[in-house]
Amino acid sequence: MEWLSETLSYSTNGKGMIMITADILKVIQHWKITTGMCFLFLPHTSASLTMCENYDPESREDVENYYEQTVPENQPWYKHTLEGSDDSPSHIRSTLTHSSFTIPIDKGKLGLGTWQGIFLFEHRSNPHHRNISIRCMKVN
Repeated sequence: MEWLSETLSYSTNGKGMIMITADILKVIQHWKITTGMCFLFLPHTSASLTMCENYDPESREDVENYYEQTVPENQPWYKHTLEGSDDSPSHIRSTLTHSSFTIPIDKGKLGLGTWQGIFLFEHRSNPHHRNISIRCMKVN
């Protein structure tokens, strides 16, 4: 067994989902992993990782709209607004999603379902720089 590590960096344009599945797969292929496990970790509290349908962009729009309606900005009860009206909602949204994933690697591919994609989900209105730690255990 061998452990491999890398950090993927992204610049976001503000709120929204960025598909990162292909980037992760490129790393796995570069490392020539046939069998193993992929561990992803996002060390941020105002963005998250999520899995969503990767075929129809309207699916992502529905998810993004759901979070806009479920955790809207400018609520009078928000106390944590030091960095703006999206401050508290972005932290709440990140608690409802994920900061890490574990995905099996089989035959050199991520063990995802047919329509599953991995996304960086930016919850802040302004652009941000985000890092994703990728660690893989290579069995082959």
